[in-house]
Amino acid sequence: IQISDNWPGYSLDLFTYPQHYYGDLEYVLIPHGIIVDRTERLAKDIMQDIGDNDIVVLCVLKGGYKFCADLVEHIKNLSRNSERFISMKVDFVRLKSYHNDQSMQDMQIMGGDDLSKLTGKVSFLCFLLILFFMFCKDIVGTGRTMKVLLNNIEKYKPKMIKVASLLVKRTSRPDGYRPDYYGFEIPDLFVVGYALDYNEHFRDLNHICVINDHGKAKYRV
Repeated sequence: IQISDNWPGYSLDLFTYPQHYYGDLEYVLIPHGIIVDRTERLAKDIMQDIGDNDIVVLCVLKGGYKFCADLVEHIKNLSRNSERFISMKVDFVRLKSYHNDQSMQDMQIMGGDDLSKLTGKVSFLCFLLILFFMFCKDIVGTGRTMKVLLNNIEKYKPKMIKVASLLVKRTSRPDGYRPDYYGFEIPDLFVVGYALDYNEHFRDLNHICVINDHGKAKYRV
C-alpha cells in the first residue's frame, strides 16, 4: 500500500489517543485498525511462501515488538486453522541508531547472543522501521540498519532469510533496501506510535502518527 506524498492524513479529532500527547502530533497517518488488517494479510502471504519450513522469528526491538507480536499471532491463527502446523521460535535483538531525530553513524546491535541456532534454519526477521529520517539526506533510503543486521546474521548461514517490515520510506535512491514483505510505503516523514518512539515516548500510541515540532522539542534529550 502506497501512501502518497500529498496525503493529508486523518484529523486527530476523529480518533482517541493518550491525552498526554495532545498538542504533540500533526495528524494520524495510519489508523490502528488498518495496521491490524494489513498485518493479517502479510501473515497470509508469508504462510503461502514458507511451505513446510519451521520459522525462527527474530524481532528487532524496541520498535518492532508490536508488529512482531501481531504478525506472529496472525500466523499462529492461520496455522491452527489449516492442515499445516508451523513451528515458530522467537528471539530478540535490539538496534540503536538514533539520537533525537538524527541517525547516528555507528550502529549498535545488542542481544540475540545465541544466533548460532539459526544455522540451517529458515530465519524470518520482523523489523518495523528500517529507513531513516528526512534530515539525514546522505543515508535516507539506503536501509543501512537492515544491511548491518543482515551481514551479522548471514555468517551463521541460515537456510533462508526473509525480512518483513510494516513500513518503508519512499526514496529516489536506486540502491534503497526493500524487504521481502512490507505493509505500507510512506513519505519521508518521522512517524511515531504502534511501538515507534521518539526518545521512548509515543510507544503507547496505537495509531501511526506524524510528530510535530512541538512534540520534538518537548521530548528532546
